[in-house]
Amino acid sequence: MFPSLSRQGNVDRLAIGLSGLCLVHCVASAVLVMVLSAAGGVLLDPRIHEIGLVLAILLGVLGLGRGIREHGFMLPAAIGALGLGTMAGSLTLHHGTEEVVYSVFGVLLLALGHDLNRRAVI
Repeated sequence: MFPSLSRQGNVDRLAIGLSGLCLVHCVASAVLVMVLSAAGGVLLDPRIHEIGLVLAILLGVLGLGRGIREHGFMLPAAIGALGLGTMAGSLTLHHGTEEVVYSVFGVLLLALGHDLNRRAVI
């Protein structure tokens, strides 16, 4: 098996292919690190979080408010409002694990409120 590989230059082709994969890996890794470092500054900008919260509040008022009018159940809106409050409270924390935990918990509560609202049928 090995003599036929070396006779036909297959080992060299395999080595060239492996070198090419290495090159792609190195370049792609460097580009990915540069993109993430540049995007990290944008994604950690407080305005992104504030705009996201405003959009969540608007959609929450529209969706959960519609649910109260249509089916009359307050529980989905109450859970959603608790989620929005938790998300808003997380904006007062310093960037770090605690902020992420509170944000994720608030988002999950809000999603639960919307899901309960969607499932509520008279």
